[in-house]
Parts: sequence; structure tokens; C-alpha cells
Amino acid sequence: MDTNWDDLRVFLALARGGTLTTAAKALGVSHPTVARRVQALEQQIGARLFERLPDRFVPTSAGEELLADTEAMEKAAHSIHRRSAGLSDTVSGTVRLSAEEATAALIARYSAELRSKLPQIEFEVISSHTLANLSRREADLLIREQVPELGDIVARKLGRLAYAVYAARDFPVKRSTPAALAALSWVGFDDDHLRMQGQSWLLAFRGGRRPEIRGNNWLVLHEAARTGAGLAVLPCHLGDPDPLLRRVCGVIPDVFADQWLLVHRDLRALPRVRAVMDAVIELFQRERPLLEGHLAARHAFK
Repeated sequence: MDTNWDDLRVFLALARGGTLTTAAKALGVSHPTVARRVQALEQQIGARLFERLPDRFVPTSAGEELLADTEAMEKAAHSIHRRSAGLSDTVSGTVRLSAEEATAALIARYSAELRSKLPQIEFEVISSHTLANLSRREADLLIREQVPELGDIVARKLGRLAYAVYAARDFPVKRSTPAALAALSWVGFDDDHLRMQGQSWLLAFRGGRRPEIRGNNWLVLHEAARTGAGLAVLPCHLGDPDPLLRRVCGVIPDVFADQWLLVHRDLRALPRVRAVMDAVIELFQRERPLLEGHLAARHAFK
């Protein structure tokens, strides 16, 4: 049997998505195309691959067996794609780097410098809280706070980000005692993002009271704080260079985020990826005083 890989890709998308709509959206094709390709595959194999339930498609026992083999084929295809990319010996092309928005903004701040060092490389800087799939080349490089437990990932620690409390230059802070600061308006993350740095500290500092202005993105918090909406815990590399902000206290000792550079082991020797890795590592080493909050010393918060 000479099965078409495109038909298997459609089968895989439907098995994962469960509906024609989800599979069609994932593949960028129409609903009838998905249904037709799956039907053709069933006829070719001579077995029913899905139970057609009212609200979804569920793989049959034959479908489950084919799913395992197809996922193995997909993994091999991705590996071939990555390894073929690594055969290039030129420092040119596109490198896609994914980081959460505050770190993505940091990379963007130095993008002109990176381009001047690596003029043959085009950069795609993607802001995301979610972990891009390096195996599927959703990104070439990731900067994240933790190293995932994946055997194919190589990690290099870049450094540590410090955080402090910031306010707009003209924000009325008459006294800097803990009680006085806690009584002021604050900007922070919404309930779905309480895992973000400084949010547990902020809730404890205010006795459980949530910030009056809430968002889901560091850049939203940054913008709200710089326009006087309230105090905010921000990464020092966002707050210290901003002329519209001032620190209200020193670095908060218990609030920090380690930064790791992640790459798939099949891509780490690819010249353009290696060149960007080296440039990012050098950038974080050089800007360590900014990242660790040493450029704007203030009286430490007690």
C-alpha cells in the first residue's frame, strides 16, 4: 500500500482536533477536503478509522494503531527538516526567536545592533507566554524562565531579571512607608496571570487586595504605570531606562526570573542559529547591570 503522506496529515489533524472544523483550520483547507481525504484513506486501508459521533470524530481501534504510526512518521519528518536545515554552512537566512513580551521588548530594543552585527540574518521576534514547539520549528530559539523536561532541548542560562516598584514621575507618593504605599492605586496582572513575577508579593504586601488596574501583559502594565494609573512591579530593564518612571523602592529580593536560552539540539550547530545565540548571550552578559537592577540604585525597600 502506497499511502499519501498528505492524506495521513489530514488524518492526524482530525484525530487531534476531533472535528472537521478544527482539522480544516489547522490545515488551511475546507471541511469537504478533510472529509474527502479521510474517506479516501479509509477506502485505501480497508478499515474505518473514525467513529462519527454527533459532536466529534473519535479514532477506532484501527485508527488508534494508525495514529501511533503516523505520529512516528511526523516526528521523523520534522527531524529530517531540522537536520536538512543544519546542512547549510552560511550565516544567513531567518531566525525566529520567541520570548515573553517584556524580554521580547528587550530584544527588540537592541534589534538594530543585532542586525548590524549579523546583516545577513533576518530576525523574527515573537512575543508569547506559551512554549513554542522547537521540534516543529515554531521557533528556532526560545528565551524562557524555566527549562522544560524535554530530551531534545539544549539550554544555556542567560542571567537573572530583577524587579522593583515603579511609579510615574508625577505620581503622588507622599510617604514611602509600606502602609502608605499599599494604600495607593496599583497596576498588576489579572487573576488568570497571578503566576507572573511579583504578583504574589504584591497581594501579600497589600493584605490580599488586588491591584485596581489589571492586565495580562507586561507592556500593558508598563504603559499604565508610566501614565500615572498606579504603582507597578516591573522588570528593571523596562522601568529603569524609562524617563517617565521612577523607582519607589530598591530591587525586591524575593522577586526575580531566571532567563534560559533554549534550542533544539538538531539546530544548535546551524550557522545562523549559532550566530544569533552567541549574539544574545553576549547581549545579556553586557547588559547584566541593567537586567539585575544595578543601574538605578535606590534605598532598598524594607
